[in-house]
Amino acid sequence: MSHRNIVRNIPPATQPKRTAKRRKTGPALRGPRTKQEIVLALLKHRKGTTVAGIMNATGWQEHSVRSFFVTIVLQKLGLTLSSETVDRARVYRVTTTSASKPARAVAWQYPPRCDR
Repeated sequence: MSHRNIVRNIPPATQPKRTAKRRKTGPALRGPRTKQEIVLALLKHRKGTTVAGIMNATGWQEHSVRSFFVTIVLQKLGLTLSSETVDRARVYRVTTTSASKPARAVAWQYPPRCDR
């Protein structure tokens, strides 16, 4: 008897029928997908986060985390970033303010060019 005959004689496994439909979750119920969303979720948390916590969550280096704070959080999104020292560790969090953009988020432009 060959192996081919043995495999053919085995009935296929029957799977139980699904009775419940899968619920669709909205974007608010899903977890963050991008690294930017992960970092912003950590910063918006009530307890805040440390640079080391962001480094562990994203795989970024320390200088990349600090650059993200300045370029994305402060300049691009215009959020207010506060920090405090808790148990000898610097904790960062995004705080809400009434102003739309902080004073630091002003974009720098080159001076007008003189054509001669």
